[in-house]
Amino acid sequence: MDTITSSPLKATPRDVFLHLLSIGTLYASAVCLIALLFQYVNYFFPDPLQYYESVFQVLRRTIATVIVVFPVYVATAWYFQKESLKDPGRRDIKIRKWFVYLTLFISAVTVIVDLVILVHRFLGGELTPRFGLKILAVLLVATGLFWYYLWDLKRPVGALTKGMKTILRGMIMVIGAVIVGGFFLVGSPQKQRLIRFDTQRVSDLQTIQNEVITYWQQKGSLPQTLEELNNDISGYRTPLDPETNVAYEYHLKDTLTFELCATFKTTGDEEDARRSTKPMPYGSTPQNWNWAHGIGRACFTRTIDPEIYRIKQEGFIRPVPLTSPPPLTIPD
Repeated sequence: MDTITSSPLKATPRDVFLHLLSIGTLYASAVCLIALLFQYVNYFFPDPLQYYESVFQVLRRTIATVIVVFPVYVATAWYFQKESLKDPGRRDIKIRKWFVYLTLFISAVTVIVDLVILVHRFLGGELTPRFGLKILAVLLVATGLFWYYLWDLKRPVGALTKGMKTILRGMIMVIGAVIVGGFFLVGSPQKQRLIRFDTQRVSDLQTIQNEVITYWQQKGSLPQTLEELNNDISGYRTPLDPETNVAYEYHLKDTLTFELCATFKTTGDEEDARRSTKPMPYGSTPQNWNWAHGIGRACFTRTIDPEIYRIKQEGFIRPVPLTSPPPLTIPD
């Protein structure tokens, strides 16, 4: 007597989109988790020869991504487990197996490539704690994904055992600890807003300084007040404090020396404070070191060197005519 075998369930459009959402959020979570671990290494083991984007900028971006994306993956995984308990045949949907084997393949290739790079760097004498920790971070994430999906592929249909639930909760707690640790490095949103205000204050003072120097080059003397820098033709207006809308302090010391003051709410950009031992953030300039400040009122004294900033002598710049020149006529 022939045995009748039930055909596997066919994937519905809902199954396709849910599995795409699940695998997409999984990969995004894994990449962001690796990026977070990399930034820990960059923070605690800086390389003075490497220039990269600010650690705190990358941390904020990756933390924001993980906070949104990882819960979505957990929710979809819980939904698939719940559905498989109701209908065990849903675990045999082809699209699910395709994605599982794809994840196993990518994880295995990642581990192999990392091991090759590790051996290559070791033979070349370039293995440093910084590099080794980054390789370890990738290996941990890739190996974790490979183990989880290999176990999920082989495990019998049914509810999770108590031991497996403990392991899965532990993995989620580890990921949560990595995210929380990033919050301690980045700081609270309130602190970040204060840092942005102080960053704008430094930028305003730099702009005012440049305008004062330009004023001295053009007129041969320093302005008595900041209001003298305002120009209706160029449209320049001396910036005000971005938080209090109060004018910055300007003090004329002598014919070549002036002072700019502002009140700050933080101790300055932590990246700039560690510039001597930390890599320079991407996009920053070496001149920011002379704007270091603490919390409270800070003044910056500047003395113009006439040998560097020369006065623009009359005759070197062609004056702009006040009226339009007469039209050009062509003789007959």
